[in-house]
Amino acid sequence: MHELPPFHLAFPVASLADARRFYGGLLGCPEGRSSDAWVDFDFFGHQIVAHLAPEELRSAAAHDVDGDNVPVRHFGVVLDMDAWHALAEKLREAGAHFVIEPHVRFKDQPGEQATMFLLDPSGNALEFKAFADRARLFAK
Repeated sequence: MHELPPFHLAFPVASLADARRFYGGLLGCPEGRSSDAWVDFDFFGHQIVAHLAPEELRSAAAHDVDGDNVPVRHFGVVLDMDAWHALAEKLREAGAHFVIEPHVRFKDQPGEQATMFLLDPSGNALEFKAFADRARLFAK
């Protein structure tokens, strides 16, 4: 596997204060630059930018993925398995509401992965996943 360049994602939120509490506080993402209209975070080495744009928020459609009702519009990160378990425990202890509880999907298949989904305070869906063998990330 090669070193990946940081990914950049900008997304709408209803409140920058809520975004700071969720991304900075709950997830522990360091805050970068900001203005009165946006704030960026170091999201596990990637740059995400929460833009104050409540008019852009909408409910997300969902599709069945291995028995889970997965929000179609979502973003996240692939962690190593130990970090995934630690994050799942941290979120449980914080009382986070999971849209999809932490579990393993595609059991005994090439794409077997640990996954969990939650919503930020603005309803943006996030997925955190891990593979026992990260080389299987794109396995068919």
